[in-house]
Amino acid sequence: MMRWGIRFGLLCLMIFAATRIQAQAPDGPMTPKPDTPVQLPPPESQAKVKVRVTLVSTPVTVRNAKGEMIHDLDPSDFTVTDNGITQRISHFDIGGDPVSLVILLETSVRIGPMLPAMRKAGILFTQAVVGQNGEAAVVTFSDDIDKLQDFTPIHDLIESAISHLDQGTAGTKLYDALNVGVEMLSHRPQATADTPGKRRVLMVVSEATDIGSSSKLGEVLRRAQLANVTIYSIGLSTLRSELQEPARKTKIESTPPGIMGRPPLPGTVQTPTTGEQRDTGIDLMALAVAIVQHAENAVQNHALEVATLATGGAHLSTFKDRSIEKAIDELGGELHAQYSISYTPVGTNEFGYHEIKVDVNKKGLKARSRPGYFVAAP
Repeated sequence: MMRWGIRFGLLCLMIFAATRIQAQAPDGPMTPKPDTPVQLPPPESQAKVKVRVTLVSTPVTVRNAKGEMIHDLDPSDFTVTDNGITQRISHFDIGGDPVSLVILLETSVRIGPMLPAMRKAGILFTQAVVGQNGEAAVVTFSDDIDKLQDFTPIHDLIESAISHLDQGTAGTKLYDALNVGVEMLSHRPQATADTPGKRRVLMVVSEATDIGSSSKLGEVLRRAQLANVTIYSIGLSTLRSELQEPARKTKIESTPPGIMGRPPLPGTVQTPTTGEQRDTGIDLMALAVAIVQHAENAVQNHALEVATLATGGAHLSTFKDRSIEKAIDELGGELHAQYSISYTPVGTNEFGYHEIKVDVNKKGLKARSRPGYFVAAP
């Protein structure tokens, strides 16, 4: 009994002491005693764990006054600015970086008569565009978007997917299909100053018409610019399709949608893209910048040209005497003879529109690159 009494007394004493300590605890923060060192929080530089670093890549095509491509330039021959601030080139190559390519093919009933020619074009894509060290995926679209072949370096698989194209329905969800292609490419490895990688290229064979997409062209091009995706396009012509279909009698317009029948402006360097740009009072480069800044859709008939201008690629139409095969060969030739320049932007704003300018420090040469990119605030 005595032992139990001692234990009970000790327990009561402990409860009483704990109650006194809790009652004496201050309501607010304790004031340190004089001359006592205070533990400070870590510096702001150590508190920030994640820092955003953006790699900007742009294809650069250089031509002389005759329109001939120039292939013997060095990094020191270029000046690159981002919003007017000169940047240091971190990666430089000419035609050597292998490509990650998405081949995006329209299969709607509108271009049905041209499908036989498209089915035969697989070997041209693999030889002229993919090359020995590249890879490609094949995607088709009409009302639906179908991934026929995921990324592969095996030419036979790429050619087989293209040779077995099926005709789709009446819709042409061009913007949605572009969005799918950009998303696929955004996960492929890029080349940097320290690591090898691939150039991200989207080559679309389609009309310049969108029917039924939920995506906006401006939003798609924002993503393409941030992911360093270059878009090349081969414009199919509904008029040409009608001419190739013997049993069909249709009223034929003078020019197909998106195709300009006039020659380029005097005094400009003739390139594959400039031949497609001229229109009645429309500055397509300014239009490309505007729709990216405001995330809007472009003039319907110029969607392909705008997409290529916004990302530094080129557009060719198959109207007149240019076939699909010839267009693929021309674009592949430019793709493997252009410069690839990358930099990490410094000294400029983090968000908003960034204007890119690439100049050649040699007289008589003109460089073509993408006009810029847009970074949205979080």
